[in-house]
Amino acid sequence: MSIKEIAEKVGVSVSTVSRVLSKPEYKCSSKELREQIFAAAREMNYVPNESAKNLRLGENKKSEPYRLSILVTRTNSSETDPFFSELIGLIQSEINKNMCMLMRIWYRPEFSDEGKCATLNIKQSVRELYNEEASDGLIIVGKCCPQVIRQLKAQWKNLISVNRNSTNYEIDEVLCDGRKIASQAVEYLIRLGHRKIAYVGECHSESRFKGFQETLIKYNIETDIDYIIQTGLSEKDGYSAMEWIIQMQNRPTGIYCANDIIAIGILKALNKYNKRYYNPSIISSDDIAEARYTKPMLTTISLPKEEMAKFTVYLLLDRLNGGHKSVMRTEFESSLVIRSSCSPMNNADMIEYYI
Repeated sequence: MSIKEIAEKVGVSVSTVSRVLSKPEYKCSSKELREQIFAAAREMNYVPNESAKNLRLGENKKSEPYRLSILVTRTNSSETDPFFSELIGLIQSEINKNMCMLMRIWYRPEFSDEGKCATLNIKQSVRELYNEEASDGLIIVGKCCPQVIRQLKAQWKNLISVNRNSTNYEIDEVLCDGRKIASQAVEYLIRLGHRKIAYVGECHSESRFKGFQETLIKYNIETDIDYIIQTGLSEKDGYSAMEWIIQMQNRPTGIYCANDIIAIGILKALNKYNKRYYNPSIISSDDIAEARYTKPMLTTISLPKEEMAKFTVYLLLDRLNGGHKSVMRTEFESSLVIRSSCSPMNNADMIEYYI
C-alpha cells in the first residue's frame, strides 16, 4: 500500500499523510484527522519503503518489517484522556519512522485495576489478545497490574512499558516517575503558601498519590482525609469531585489533580459555582494541549512525551535486534509549567475561572 492510497481513502493530500506518518511533532489540522490517517494506515497494512533497510538504531535482521502492537491499560479509548491519545500518536509516528507495522491497539482498563484483576481470568484474557494478534513486540501504555505483566511476559518475549508507575524491573520500561511528578506539583503549592492541599485522582497503588503523601510529610503538613478524593481520571470525574469539594465547610486552598483532564473538569465546575467566591489554586500533570487553552491557563507538570515515545520504540527494537538482553529502564524528568491557575495565598481572589 502507498501513501497515495491512504490519502485517497481519508480524503487529504499526500503531503499531509506523509507528514503525519513520519513526523511526531507535526500538528495536524485536527486530532480526528490524525487518528483517521493512522487508522487507514493500519487497515491497509502500510509500511514505509522497505528499500530503506537500515534503521536509525541498527540494521533490522528480519527480511520483513517488525509487527508491533500497543496495549493501553488506563482508559477504554483514546478520547477519555487526551494524554494517551497524544502519547499513542507519537508512538505510532515512531513505529512508522522505523519501518515497522502497527498491528493493533487494545484498550483494557481492567488491567490497571487490582480489584478487577482479582476476579479476572488474566491468563485467558492475555492469551486471547495474543491469539488475536501474535505480533513481534508489545508496547504497554499505562499502569499494569503485576499479575497481568507476568502473563504478558509468558506470551510476548519482547515487550516494554511506558508509564508513570514503575514495573520494578519486570520488563523494559520508559518512565517518568509519578512520585516525582506529584512532589513537584505539591511543592509548588507549598511555596505559594498553601497548606490545606487536596488530592484528586486514583489512590490505590498509584505513584502520584504516594508522591503527594510523601511531600506533605516532608513539609510537616498533616494529611486531612477529607482532602483525599478517590476518583476516576476523566473530565466528568473532576467535575463531580469539585461539586463535592464545594460543599465542604473547611475547603482546601490548593488542589493537586492526578492529570490535566481531571483539572479541566474541576475548572468547569468552579466556573459554574464561581458565585460562591471560592478560588483555589489548581495544579495537575501531563501538559496536554487543552491545558494551554483553559481560562485560567492550567499550571501543570509537563512530561516529555516526544522523548518517551522515541525511546520506547528504540528500546523495543533494540531488544528485537538482539542489542540488549537485561531489563533496561530509561527515566525522564518532568518539568513545572507555571501558568495562571495557581496564585499565592494572599492573591487567591485574583484568579478568575471560566472555560
